[in-house]
Amino acid sequence: MDEQLEQSPEVDLETNTQQSRWGKEPPKGVERDLLAGPSFRRSEFMRVVRIAAEFIRGFRALHFVGPCVTVFGSARFNSGSPHYELARLMGKRIAEMDLAVMTGGGPGIMEAANRGARDVGGKSIGCNIELPMEQEPNPYLDKFVEFRYFFVRKVMLVKYSCAFVVMPGGFGTLDEVFETLVLIQTGKIHNFPIILMGRDYWQPIVDFARFNLVEAGAIDPTDLDLVTFTDDPDEALEVIAQSKVAHAARFSRTRKALWWLRE
Repeated sequence: MDEQLEQSPEVDLETNTQQSRWGKEPPKGVERDLLAGPSFRRSEFMRVVRIAAEFIRGFRALHFVGPCVTVFGSARFNSGSPHYELARLMGKRIAEMDLAVMTGGGPGIMEAANRGARDVGGKSIGCNIELPMEQEPNPYLDKFVEFRYFFVRKVMLVKYSCAFVVMPGGFGTLDEVFETLVLIQTGKIHNFPIILMGRDYWQPIVDFARFNLVEAGAIDPTDLDLVTFTDDPDEALEVIAQSKVAHAARFSRTRKALWWLRE
């Protein structure tokens, strides 16, 4: 893998003070009050308007990106790490299938996947999030949209994708993958593939699902089939290709740019 992809200078994110403070305090601005209990009615109404405006801005920005594969993963893995290089390879291979690579737009695994797409001239999309200590967008993005609200951002990451590749990550990655699983399990979205990559990393969670959740009756045994668990890029790409074919009509609807919307 190292021979296939050019290495870049390593950046030590673990010693970056901005990195280490992520999530330690609410961001400034009105969005911090969303889940802080009741507010004045006028404030609540204006918040709804701002949320609606954020959805519209995302829809407008991503309307023409075409079918995407969203890659989830940690911002904390450096260039040169095995997880980073695998994500970069997957971004490259996905782009070669004429699919856009979509990520959260930040560093680490997100950067790696976007970089892989850029390596071969593919579409590279980022949906960034405002954080207490600003998360800078990575430099390998063709289109970049920034959001205040996590839930708006997660809608965008799901809405335009026909498959999901989940690389090793932390709380944010777990949140994204389990929310996507719930949407598929409950039929809220189509049965798009979710591919966990990194057997050693994810094995304890897979075992927990198999031996705790299934045995307790919390999920059905067939729910485990919603996830493909592999370290093999070829196996992952075969699953993605099947999804691309199965959902081709859904993502090939004619979308004509409208001049009066400044598209």
